[in-house]
Amino acid sequence: MRTETAVRMPAAQRRAMILEAARGLFGRQGYHGTTTDQIAAAAGISQPYVVRMFGSKEALFLEVFRDTLGILLDAWRETLSTIGPDDVPAHVIGEQFVDLAAEQGLHTLLLQGFVSGAEPAIGAAARDGFLEIYRFLRDEAGIPDDQVQGFLGSGMIFAIMLAIDMPSLFDQDGDAADLLRATFGAKCGQVLQLVRETPTAAGAARD
Repeated sequence: MRTETAVRMPAAQRRAMILEAARGLFGRQGYHGTTTDQIAAAAGISQPYVVRMFGSKEALFLEVFRDTLGILLDAWRETLSTIGPDDVPAHVIGEQFVDLAAEQGLHTLLLQGFVSGAEPAIGAAARDGFLEIYRFLRDEAGIPDDQVQGFLGSGMIFAIMLAIDMPSLFDQDGDAADLLRATFGAKCGQVLQLVRETPTAAGAARD
């Protein structure tokens, strides 16, 4: 039924469904740990169709990476357009970065790209993407170079906490709870709620 319904959808809608499913799975399981069969099952679309649309798993990962980077930068630009004269850009877009935990797989997908430098095409895209983030922070957000490193470091820590599913230990381990509070600050409760309400990519693939 799901595949039959998907066939009637416009190609753009099917493409968006595949990208969303791939973002969650690649973000949770990594590039090598994810198959096009799993992505197709999660999207409710046949595996041959996924291959016909994207050509290869690598091409799909690259498109998901670029799409995810675009979501991040678009959200930051929208946030910057609304801040007041007394707001600190680094603080405002930092909060926006945490809020984006609602986008399943966004933080972890970017992290997977950044740690895949051994894959020539993915490594090149990751380097370009990281520089694009740096240029945005420096040129558009106006964050001084001596503060950019701290901002990027905090962002990577956020992604790591989600990638290793540290929020699952919040109620079981006091040190994990302290670390999560230190990492997410006032947003900790919000992040925990979002993570608990979002099914894992692995679970989605099994379903």
